[in-house]
Amino acid sequence: MNDNLEGHRRRAMEAMDVHRAWPEDAAWVRDAVEALPRQGFAPDRLWDWDGHAYVPVDRGTDPYGWARLVYAGPYDAAITEITHARPSSSLSCTSVVASMLDALDIEPGHHVLELGTGTGWNAALLAHRVGPTGHVTSVEAAPDLAAGARATLTRAGLGDTVMVVVGDGAHGHHDTAPFDRAIATYAVDHVPWAWIRQLRPGGGLVFPWGRLGHFAVTVAADGRSATGWLQGLAQFMPARDTAPIPEFDEVRADRSADHEDLLARDITPLHTDRDLLWALRVAVPDVVYATDTDEDGVNAWIHDGARSWAVLTTLPDGRVRAGQGGPRRLVDELGAAWDAWDGDGRVRRWDHGITITAEEQFVWAGDPETGPRWTVSAPAGVTNG
Repeated sequence: MNDNLEGHRRRAMEAMDVHRAWPEDAAWVRDAVEALPRQGFAPDRLWDWDGHAYVPVDRGTDPYGWARLVYAGPYDAAITEITHARPSSSLSCTSVVASMLDALDIEPGHHVLELGTGTGWNAALLAHRVGPTGHVTSVEAAPDLAAGARATLTRAGLGDTVMVVVGDGAHGHHDTAPFDRAIATYAVDHVPWAWIRQLRPGGGLVFPWGRLGHFAVTVAADGRSATGWLQGLAQFMPARDTAPIPEFDEVRADRSADHEDLLARDITPLHTDRDLLWALRVAVPDVVYATDTDEDGVNAWIHDGARSWAVLTTLPDGRVRAGQGGPRRLVDELGAAWDAWDGDGRVRRWDHGITITAEEQFVWAGDPETGPRWTVSAPAGVTNG
């Protein structure tokens, strides 16, 4: 078993090299991952998709399968918890963990706030960096996960550096504020103002936004705002109190299209162009889509999580058949957003940023003052301050 684990671990580290996924300017990240390997923070039961459902893979009965999931690859998370047949917690993929830690720009001695402890691996990597003169406060909503992470961190010799508390991550942790840095391990559509308020002026926050990408922002000298740039793309799990997004079939519910048309647009970029995917996510934030290919080209399944849906099918002659139903015309909305992106010069994803204040939040392109901007709406009942 140990040989099997070591082989998987070694291949995973080599894959990070091949994909150039280690941060060039933060060698400490690799050192931390070497010193605190994932296997020490993975629970004895992981979950694997068998093509129909998530099935348990236990370390005791299937050690090779378990090791394969722990070290699946640089871009693969290990699912550690299933709730209502869907993943609700994971050991994040190494490439994304490395990217976010690099973006956080932490130094020895820093006081760091982590939102979402999970298994405790990310908190351990933070503790490795801040060292004995620093401190990590990690907030976890699930008491059982918090207890498990606390025990694992203690076994790793980091119990004095990391304090795991049970609570709602949206509130941060006022009792141990202010912090030099803060990092969220779950996605938010709207950043809780408490995260900014509990940072020192000049402090930094890294967070996944909208389950697609992560931003790094810096708090202004007066503490009244934070702004920064997109750092990378990846899918993240939402906060635990976020309602799960329905599947396409649930939204369509076997209804026939009430509007059909033929499009001249090539929809291949929906499957291949990450800059376009990001632009559409920003412009039409509540629309979800999946793509796949067949012998004729790309097909797409689109929905708004409520009542509206659309199917785009590439035909042998290159045209696209668009069928849609529900109160919204999602093909038209996406087409308008796509045209606007074309008209703005196809702004790259890396040229987008976000500004956060107590009163408003908005994503912008190019320049926070003069560039195009899109308001980030707060959930109903949520107020800042």
